[in-house]
Amino acid sequence: MAKTGGYLRAFRHRNFRIVYPANLVSNIGTWAQRIAQDWLVLQLTHSAQDLGFVTALQFLPTVFVSTWGGLLADRYSKRLLLIYTNLGSALSAGALGFLIVGNAVQLWHVYLLSFVLGIFSAIDAPIRQAFNSELVGPEDVPNAVSLNSANFNIGRLLGPAISGFLIQAFGTGPSFLINAVSYLAVIMALLALRPNQLDLPPLAPKGAKIREAWAYVRSRPDLFLVMAAVFTTATFGLNFQIFTALMATTEFHRKAGDFGILGTALAIGSLSGAILSARLERHRTPRKILTWMAAFGLTLVPMAFAPDYWAFALMLPVSGVLALVGIISANSYTQTTTEPSLRGRVMGIYLLIFMGGTPIGSSLLGIAAQNWGIRPTIVACGVITTVAATLFLVTLGKRGLKR
Repeated sequence: MAKTGGYLRAFRHRNFRIVYPANLVSNIGTWAQRIAQDWLVLQLTHSAQDLGFVTALQFLPTVFVSTWGGLLADRYSKRLLLIYTNLGSALSAGALGFLIVGNAVQLWHVYLLSFVLGIFSAIDAPIRQAFNSELVGPEDVPNAVSLNSANFNIGRLLGPAISGFLIQAFGTGPSFLINAVSYLAVIMALLALRPNQLDLPPLAPKGAKIREAWAYVRSRPDLFLVMAAVFTTATFGLNFQIFTALMATTEFHRKAGDFGILGTALAIGSLSGAILSARLERHRTPRKILTWMAAFGLTLVPMAFAPDYWAFALMLPVSGVLALVGIISANSYTQTTTEPSLRGRVMGIYLLIFMGGTPIGSSLLGIAAQNWGIRPTIVACGVITTVAATLFLVTLGKRGLKR
């Protein structure tokens, strides 16, 4: 085992060191596809409403499937389940990529395969989150969460820039094919793990129910309020895919490369937030989590009034820092304060709350942007995010939860 400590102590674990670079490759591919998918929809339809609808379709399965993914995580081998989910994701991304390269893609293909990819992603997410504790053990879970968030945002940093270049040079198809191959890297890493070095908790009995996790969350006011803030922040505030796509095209009349730069600017802030979060492990309390989310909402308002493309790009990293510190802290707090026997199911609920509002939020955003414009829509999202987090903060104080 490597002698690594401090902010990199999760790398002491061999299995974590194997999975981490594979996840980076996959994250780059995921972000490359997201940018290409948004651009493809705008090319096919020139409609903000359709862009919102495709995003909603991709996240809709979370509403129905993520809690079942959490139940599977508690009852079966997480490693084996992740192999299956990554294989399914690779097939759906590859199918859409070949349709585009073959000049056969139609809008309904994008709808269908985005939905299929969403199904596999919804099952995968709670399993992957709960798998952290098996890779590094309970003591190093907070550090692993921060490092994985940094990993995700390095992908967010590189993926859009790579995709923007590929779109300009070759069209959108290669970004989808790269994403398909990236899932195979994760499968190979999972196969290379040493099972005897996994910190395996006892599996939940066959009679384990999802409602047990719901009851547990309701019995924890601190956890309930943190999750409520995560829902409003993710549903209304964390819609940068739509914000940047529409600001780039409808307000600033920019091309694909410039759209990719906005994704990179946001990723710089997000990566900085992930690194900062690793230094704030001891400060992950409900009160501070809600404060960070309220502050994030406030940063969206001046972004909506950005006078030009570069002013907007310079504001994105600030929002990215605060958003990531709040979300990473909420994720880590949920994982580290939950009973191990319920962790998979509780993380399924967390991810349902985190991503399940996206179909609602993205659809409403698409309609609002189509009818009122993207700038007023961003203002409204920022206000909703801040007001909600502030109300939850007041409720926290009234309940005597001073942490």
